[in-house]
Amino acid sequence: MTIYVPGKVTLRQTWQPMDPDAAAYITAVETADGQALEEKVKIAIDNFVLGCKADGVWSAIKASCILAGARTLAGALVPLVGPDPNSFYFVAGNYNRKTGLKGNGSNQYIDTNYKISYSSTGENLHLGLVGSESLNTGRPLGVYRHSTYTRHYLPVDTNGSRTGWGSPTNSTNEASGHYISTRQTGQSPVRYYNGQFNLALNTDNSQPSDWSVTAFVAHGSANGVSTDTETFNSYSSARLQMYHIGDGLSALQVANLSSRVTDLINAIGVAIP
Repeated sequence: MTIYVPGKVTLRQTWQPMDPDAAAYITAVETADGQALEEKVKIAIDNFVLGCKADGVWSAIKASCILAGARTLAGALVPLVGPDPNSFYFVAGNYNRKTGLKGNGSNQYIDTNYKISYSSTGENLHLGLVGSESLNTGRPLGVYRHSTYTRHYLPVDTNGSRTGWGSPTNSTNEASGHYISTRQTGQSPVRYYNGQFNLALNTDNSQPSDWSVTAFVAHGSANGVSTDTETFNSYSSARLQMYHIGDGLSALQVANLSSRVTDLINAIGVAIP
């Protein structure tokens, strides 16, 4: 296998720790699994982290789980970056090492324990997910805003009929794949899917809800309901292979991250028998 490391090209057939963050993550996954990962799975993870650092995007990822590759559900819920997520009602049968974790559309969800930061000067954030099946049910990833119906979630609406960052409802991009919505301070939000950039729906600078981002459902309140009462909106039966949340990304960073994520997921699929 040929891998790129800034300044040189290296050949390796077996995994030797090259990045300390990747090594720490792999060790934690193997501890949760109770057994080692395949060499090629470990190489894929190491290459991903090295590549993200070479692209200058690693520091923008604040919370992420690779919901594939690990041998067990416990291993898949080990965070690649950021806080430990809380999983609700998922069981081992919901998890597939190649295709990811599937929701039931009724009560299963993951609390990422990551809250979107807010600034009076504007938002600076991104949401990303990888789905291996159709994403046209519920809210696969999201959080509502404070006491309003504007919201952040994925996939994003494409027809301009809704406020916020959008919904899979009325979306033309509901297929499997890697979705990213991002907004940098002072700029309009954009969405990215399958190599294409588009302006997302306009959104104001009202404060996000007090709740953390959730996967397989949108977290927080809506329609003016007080954020003092925790609510969940539109559980999803999607199957997800990864989520990542963090700071806003430039167009180049989005394209590079999408390429790295695609390579990671493809390499895991090939590595697992």
